[in-house]
Amino acid sequence: MKRIVTKVGDVFEVDVEGNCKQYLQHIANDVTQMSSNVIRVFKSKYPPNSDFDIEAVVNDEVEFYAHCITKWGVRDGVWRKTGSSENIGSGHVSVFFRDSGDVGNIQIKISQKWWVWKINEEQRFVGALEGVLRESEIGIVLQPRHIVDRMTTGTYHFVYPGV
Repeated sequence: MKRIVTKVGDVFEVDVEGNCKQYLQHIANDVTQMSSNVIRVFKSKYPPNSDFDIEAVVNDEVEFYAHCITKWGVRDGVWRKTGSSENIGSGHVSVFFRDSGDVGNIQIKISQKWWVWKINEEQRFVGALEGVLRESEIGIVLQPRHIVDRMTTGTYHFVYPGV
């Protein structure tokens, strides 16, 4: 089996909704979250046979950010590497990620035990999420199929406490 290597800047194509494609890019490795890959998922969807213009893709509006292992998406056939760009944007430096001390407790619908952080910064306990922190991205390391779920439906399909 061929070894899969992915790196910051790599762009991946994902088949979504059965009739279009969408792109994501590996933009960082977050030591705060087990040195996992951080991706940005772009908003635009393209017809399946459209030409790939990497500059148009990496300059597109970002739909969301997430942590995952990009090579697992390639290995599992969830996405394909289509190119690489040094343009990783700058929006990710201000993105907050969150994780809850209540993960796994199905009795807790709204958590009051939140930790937040920015890429490669220490986590800090904030309790309830307030203000801009309510918009923070879920920071757990996600399986590739969870990324595609959100690309397709706008939400993740796993149990996680609300804010």
